[in-house]
Amino acid sequence: MKTTILSATGEVENEIELPKIFSIVVNHKLIHKVFTNISSHQFQKQGRHATAGMDVSASTLNPPTGHGQSRVARIHSGGGGRQGQAGGIASVRGGRQAHPPISKKIIYKKLNKKEIKYALGSAIAATTSRFYIKKRGHKIDKIKQLPIIVSNTIETLSKTSEIKSLISNLNLTADLDRLKKRKVRTGKPSYRGRKKKVGKSVLIITANTEKLSKACNALPGVDVRSVHDLNIIDLAPGSQVGRLTIYSKNAIDEIARIKFTKLEILEKVL
Repeated sequence: MKTTILSATGEVENEIELPKIFSIVVNHKLIHKVFTNISSHQFQKQGRHATAGMDVSASTLNPPTGHGQSRVARIHSGGGGRQGQAGGIASVRGGRQAHPPISKKIIYKKLNKKEIKYALGSAIAATTSRFYIKKRGHKIDKIKQLPIIVSNTIETLSKTSEIKSLISNLNLTADLDRLKKRKVRTGKPSYRGRKKKVGKSVLIITANTEKLSKACNALPGVDVRSVHDLNIIDLAPGSQVGRLTIYSKNAIDEIARIKFTKLEILEKVL
């Protein structure tokens, strides 16, 4: 499948043959599986103090029956304000948790390398589909071709104003404006400093991100990733494929090095 390479001004520069990885059939179940597994690598272990909720002086009545009350342990009298109240167990106020989380629990999920490879190929192939990109909510009515491939001059941009002009020349301004219409959230997110969620707009994939990443910091929703650090979380946020993506010519050359045999691609198609 052939496509065109665009310049920073949006004009056609050259033609390129897309690598075979762009023709892989999208596997949603596999992408969701890999996404949940990779997301677990960012989790922080949780645990509770061994005696949390049980550091009280409490004991059961002796004998425990015949008093017309439950047999749970009662806090000893001592003028602390809680004397006579139940304590030291899970079903009372200020008591311990019944089944608290432990720090020894294994939360880092492992996955086969081939599954990660196929999921990455499926997510890359989905960036060529107008159906999946629209389903994610991106505004691509004015875009003529997918995927969007730009010449290597994009890797030399170092100013936010240059990125804005590039996005305007590629007819992607409508997708960035889409994020401004998000509603303010109420409740706990509001008074905890999370009134708005920053959505996902354009993903720029290049071979060298040293200058470009600093230039895109001021643009909400625009992410820059090196082709060597690419993963499912970038290409399919929330395990939903179809991220609006811009590739540089160098990034396409690096993606072409990912080896998929003809038999593997045939099995995916079938």
